[in-house]
Amino acid sequence: MDIIKNLPYLKQELYENGYSRQMELTFPDCGPDKKARVSTLLSWMAVFGGFDYDARGLTHEVLWQRREVFLLSRAVINMHKRPMDRDILNVITCEDSVKGAHMRRVYRMEYPDGTRAVSAKSDWILADPISRKILRPSSFTGRELSPCPIEIDCPEPGKIRFPARDDDINNNINHLGERVVRWSDLDGNGHVFSGNYADFVWDCLPDDLRERDVVLFAINYSREAVLGERLRLRGAFADDGNGHDYIIRGDGPDGMCFLCEIKFKS
Repeated sequence: MDIIKNLPYLKQELYENGYSRQMELTFPDCGPDKKARVSTLLSWMAVFGGFDYDARGLTHEVLWQRREVFLLSRAVINMHKRPMDRDILNVITCEDSVKGAHMRRVYRMEYPDGTRAVSAKSDWILADPISRKILRPSSFTGRELSPCPIEIDCPEPGKIRFPARDDDINNNINHLGERVVRWSDLDGNGHVFSGNYADFVWDCLPDDLRERDVVLFAINYSREAVLGERLRLRGAFADDGNGHDYIIRGDGPDGMCFLCEIKFKS
């Protein structure tokens, strides 16, 4: 077979405290508007931590044998210029030390000309995959976590609060239906993959909100959802009442699974 021309390869680089890889958004990564799904960007946040550690020899198998795995606790995505189908992004991720019980990881996604697309931050919990016991960050045997050396233009992940229960009586809370956890929602750990929760959210959003531009997405994870569970979804506008800030809560049979907040463009 004759080569017509050499095509550019999507590059990747490993740093002392960081990892970068070029990524191309493809048709299934985007929604009907051909803009990147929030679930795609949230999924990249999870897999890039794996890319980074794989390059350092700290694969999932190695960490599992050491009985150390990471569970995503909180994440925030700041959308500067929402990527679209066939866009190529330079994605860099860095660890960013420890805060309390959380091990922090941050992300910057840029177009090849340096224009910012997305900035994101995340908090992770270290856990024993066998006993499910939460471990102290100081017990991590993989490497010492240091501060991120680059600027990340994104708010810190924080605790999201859903409106008080009595607002439900006053019809300020929307009942958005149920979502049954299917086999295709699961990852290799046997529970819903962290990125898939954003698809749960967009599937239940009221039509007038689903079509609006997103400027910020934040999510708190509380409990793993597993096969066959029914998640009850409710939504409400935030207390500021400007109609641009919507909160969704997903409850399973044993309590809250996730809570997310979406800020829409005014």
